[in-house]
Amino acid sequence: MLWVCIGGGMLSLLIAAIGKKNKEDCTGYTIAIKGSEENYFLDADDINNLLRSGAGAEVKGKKISEINLKKLEQSLRDHIWIRKAEMWFDNRNVLHVEVYEREPVARIFTTSGNSFYIDSTIKKLPLSDRRTARVPMFTGFIDKKVYSAKDSLLLTDVKNIATYIKNDPFWMSQVSQVDITGQRFELSPVVGDHLIKLGDANDLDKKFNRLMVFYKQVLAQKGFDSYSAIDVQYNGQVVGTRRGTVKSKVDTVMLKKKIDEMLKQVQKQYDSVAALKPVVVRMNSVEEKPITSEQQVSTNKLRATSPNGLLRSTQSTNPNAMKAQSLPTKRNDPKAVMPKKESSQ
Repeated sequence: MLWVCIGGGMLSLLIAAIGKKNKEDCTGYTIAIKGSEENYFLDADDINNLLRSGAGAEVKGKKISEINLKKLEQSLRDHIWIRKAEMWFDNRNVLHVEVYEREPVARIFTTSGNSFYIDSTIKKLPLSDRRTARVPMFTGFIDKKVYSAKDSLLLTDVKNIATYIKNDPFWMSQVSQVDITGQRFELSPVVGDHLIKLGDANDLDKKFNRLMVFYKQVLAQKGFDSYSAIDVQYNGQVVGTRRGTVKSKVDTVMLKKKIDEMLKQVQKQYDSVAALKPVVVRMNSVEEKPITSEQQVSTNKLRATSPNGLLRSTQSTNPNAMKAQSLPTKRNDPKAVMPKKESSQ
């Protein structure tokens, strides 16, 4: 009986405290935007406008009982660039708003010239006049209003390849664009005049490792323009198609120097991983709040293995076969036309 009385008294006090709190005013708010430091497509003004629109008035000074937190959270989640939103009041009647921004992993150019981003959930994201995300670029995607199951699988492969390239500083610097050819992918490098046939999105770690071994132990010796195509899609081997006319020795030396510089730059990035700094807005003022990244990057990722069994060079003597294998010596122009930047997208 005693415990029943104590429990009833505590419940009465709690109800009274909640009732008193609901009659009080919101004294202020804080806004924290979390996501990739270099890809902010939202700012404090965007969140403030969404809060005012959802609440029907300025949040600060409004009675707590009149603020519907679930409705406000949903109004934020409805924004295309917001992945997650959470709100709560502290004991000082300050409203805390946490917004998790969607992070693009790839930019896609369609065959009709349109362009958009996708995130890790394969959600289609529009371009922005405010920022341009530094992510891998893919060309040759078929433009459709409604995607089929096959298209969704292709976008999943795009996401997997883009994520792998984006997380590796060397390939992020070396891969200029990825061309979609059916259900397979071809890479155009920044350094070197050759085409990299990746195949599908399976076993990416093994394929890029074989390609790195080929770069360091074959192209570094024979020249980065001595092969017109490098095929890494077959398990346990690299198939290189030699070019009919090899570039000059000066070009080879310069290309090797560029590759060496890129490798040194990547090593420095592996040794020091940058910390993320999301924006925090307190009472309509902006400050920075550091967040320490726990991601550990291995410095042995670019370790070379034995080249035995990796290279199988093909050079056909049949003129027709050589014609079929020949590729343009320069591919500086992207295979998709980038649309002109409009005032709003």
